[in-house]
Amino acid sequence: MRKLAFAAAMLLAGGASGSAAQLTLTSSDIKPGARIADEQVANGFGCSGGNVSPALSWSGAPKGTKSFAISVYDPDAPTGSGFWHWAMFDIPANVTSLPKNAGDPKATLAPAGAIQGNNDAGTQGYFGPCPPKGDKPHHYHLQVFAVDVDKLDADASATPAVVGFNLHFHTLAKATLIGIWGR
Repeated sequence: MRKLAFAAAMLLAGGASGSAAQLTLTSSDIKPGARIADEQVANGFGCSGGNVSPALSWSGAPKGTKSFAISVYDPDAPTGSGFWHWAMFDIPANVTSLPKNAGDPKATLAPAGAIQGNNDAGTQGYFGPCPPKGDKPHHYHLQVFAVDVDKLDADASATPAVVGFNLHFHTLAKATLIGIWGR
């Protein structure tokens, strides 16, 4: 019985060897828990940042990963449902990074086959942080999702909610990096 309980505990902890890969997300532009640079801040809604999406890198995708998705979400937005700043999906499984400004569809820096959905600002691609004046600093959740299908059931006109709905059923693992910005 003890052996069975130990084996079950090891599986829950990530495998008997304890060396199972874990999906991680990093950025040379955004450090965990740090203030987001003006280059990544929106240029709109009263903000005058560069609106440049950050460079992102990830590693440790689990076996069975067939594509990736990226999102940037602000749960602190005073909307009742947060604010989606970016959704990119159908990123091929052999891609493990995005260059700076890949969130601008006109820059054509996104990987071939990747789709950029709409954000809550009503545009396609990345829309940087811009919380209301006087509000507390907001937390921006940058996430990478390891997905078990090559293509989500969504297209470029999809809202982040539709992308999130599909990701709910197809995510093998996800990693989060949180940056902060306020004015």
